[in-house]
Order: sequence, then C-alpha cells, then structure tokens
Amino acid sequence: MQTTFTLAQLADPDVAQSEKILRKCVHCGFCTATCPTYVLLGDELDSPRGRIYLIKDMLEHAERPVADAHVRHVDRCLSCLSCMTTCPSGVHYMHLVDHARAIIEDRYSRPFADRWLRRLLGWLVPRVLPFRLALIAAQPLRGLAQVLPGRLGAMLALAPRALPSASSVERAQVFRAVGARRGRVALLAGCAQQVLAPEINQATIRLLNRHGIEVVVAPGSGCCGSLNHHLGQHAAALGFVKSNVAAWTRELEGDGLDAIVINASGCGTTVKDYGYMLREDPAWAERAARVAALAKDVTEYVAALGLARPAIATGQRVAYHSACSMQHGQGVRQAPKDLLAAAGFDVLDVPEGHLCCGSAGTYNLLQPAIADALRARKLANIAAVAPDLVATGNIGCITQLAAAATVPVVHTVELLDWATGG
Repeated sequence: MQTTFTLAQLADPDVAQSEKILRKCVHCGFCTATCPTYVLLGDELDSPRGRIYLIKDMLEHAERPVADAHVRHVDRCLSCLSCMTTCPSGVHYMHLVDHARAIIEDRYSRPFADRWLRRLLGWLVPRVLPFRLALIAAQPLRGLAQVLPGRLGAMLALAPRALPSASSVERAQVFRAVGARRGRVALLAGCAQQVLAPEINQATIRLLNRHGIEVVVAPGSGCCGSLNHHLGQHAAALGFVKSNVAAWTRELEGDGLDAIVINASGCGTTVKDYGYMLREDPAWAERAARVAALAKDVTEYVAALGLARPAIATGQRVAYHSACSMQHGQGVRQAPKDLLAAAGFDVLDVPEGHLCCGSAGTYNLLQPAIADALRARKLANIAAVAPDLVATGNIGCITQLAAAATVPVVHTVELLDWATGG
C-alpha cells in the first residue's frame, strides 16, 4: 500500500511503525473471508482491508477531525486477529488497530453517554473490589435485561446470577510444589477473572503444584492492561503494564522465574506484547522485553512439562473452543487439544473455529447486537458436534458462551486439574 506521510509525521515512532505495517498490505482481500464482522455484515469497511484504508486516511490527515465513520468501523473491530492468521503478507494488524484506537481516544469527541461508559468500564473492570461490588449491585436487576435497550440490557444480561466467594489464592503469596521442585513460575492473577471465576486460578495452582512447580503471585502484579489498551486508554494501560513488569522483575532478580504463566488468553496476548508496548521507553524497554519473553499460556507451559497420567479417563465429549487471542493472537492451537486428549477426553473441533464468539474484552458490552449474533453462530456450531461440555482458555469467552449455552462451559485448566486428581 502506498503511503504519503511527511517526514514530520514519521518522526513520531508510532506513526513510523504504522507506516511500515500499512506498506505491507497488498490489497489481496484474503482477510475478508475470515473477518467475523465482514462475514456477518458484508460491508467492506467492516473488513480488515477496509479498516486499514480508514486508518491510513486518519493517520495521514492528522490535521482533520476524525470522522464519525472512521470511528464506527474501527469500533466494530473485535481485535480477534483472525486476519493476521490469514494474511500472506505479514500485516501486523494488531499494532495498527491499537494505534488507531489510541488516536481516536485522543482526537475524537464521543457522545457523552459513550464516553462515560467507556471510561467507567476502563476504571471498573480492572479493579477487583469495585467490580465485585458492581456485579453484586446488578444481580437484583438482571430481570430487566430483556426490557432495557442496547448496552444497559447487555450488561445486565452478562451479570452472573450469583458470584463465587472471594478466593484467598489471588493475594500475593507462594504456593509450594508437591514433591521435588521442577520449576518456579509467576501466575498472573488477573482482574475480572478473580471476580467471575476464581476457581480457574485455584485449578491452575493445584495443577502446577502437582506437577512439581512452585507458583508465586507476585506483590504488585494485577490487571494486564489489555482492557484499557483496547479501549484506546493508553496511559491507563501502561500503568498496569509497568506495575506487572516491576513486580515480575523483582521475582526474576530474587528467587528467579522459569516462566510467567497466564490462564486468560486475552491477557497472554497482551503480556507477550509488553516489549513492543514499552519499546520506546528507555527506563522500561529491556525489562518489558524480558518479561514478554517469559510469558506462557498455562497450556503451553504444561505441555512442555508433560501431563501426569489421568486419575480417570472419562471419555466425555469436549468441544474445544479456541479463543481468538489463543489461536490468532498467540498462535497456540494444538497444545490445549493435545492436553485434553492426554487427560482422557474425546476432543471435538468446532466448525468455523476461526470465527470469534463475540466476547472480545468489552466488545459484547459496547457492540451487543454484533456480539449476540456471533455468539448465536458460535453456539450453533458447537451444538452441531453434540458435546457434553465446552472447554476454552479465556474468561471472556466463558462468560459470553455460558450466558446462552445448553452445556457447561469451563476452562481447559479446570478439566486438566480434575482429570489428574484435583
């Protein structure tokens, strides 16, 4: 793709990086066939190729106000990154669209209600106690989800009927290995997952301890920053990023770490990108790159360890839903399925497995109509293989699918923990 940036514009390192990405696009259109919003809506501007044109126009003409249409079509992007898996030219769409979102946040004046909601979500969801209190307050209002319009109804519909009790495992502490220690890892305890499904972290710790791995929840670590990052809230995202980098660096320089284990694939995609996010900051770049290199999805790490023999091989039919951030963002596709098979499950591939379920961080709250349509399509494909349950590696997908699924939706690590004696 030809670009016309000025030398002054290219002096901005973010613009310079985006220009390199834009120039890799050859307009082939392969991405349109695997883009969920294009498949659903059929609008060229709701495809990666169309959005790339819009982003190019927005960046090249920084003197002009950002157009409503540019924002509308960028906002409809799920950041599922299926286009990156498909692209034969290696266009790094993730970095391009994240840059566009930061520009929109900086230069575009959203309607008051939209601006208020995005800021509320960016502040509330990453903070465990306020998020828990908000969900408790929402529970008696869930019955209004069907009558309230748009986003408010979507938020109430996704609020859980009951919240699990707060878990003690997320506070900073060390969980000792069972038997001889084979390694030491840090676990990202996360934010929303602590509130919605603390059993995922509990299962992760049990599974790793049982396999001889010492697990530390490092003081100062918390939200990965991805939610704010994808809302275009760059400064808030970097605050979380730096807190985690500092916390894990202290562990690295103390008792050491073999890996940083993450059990929410959306978080994992972001943590693996920390080096890029802080590349221009001389005080943080080296430490961030070191942290990013150590980041592993829990299934990546356990696959390298080797799974213990299952305590019971159930033969249950498990539909494996590969979260977009897992398969497209991290390129982790086979390890979760191999582990489930090794644990005694009959693993089923879901038709159209490359398409998003509609969760995508806060997408199902901000774009509920598209998210609902994608969920219905995903659940129909899951039903076609007649599973006993669904396994996936991302809390967002679990929440999205479980709201309308007819079979249980659980985290992959919960099944691995149960099958090996948890």
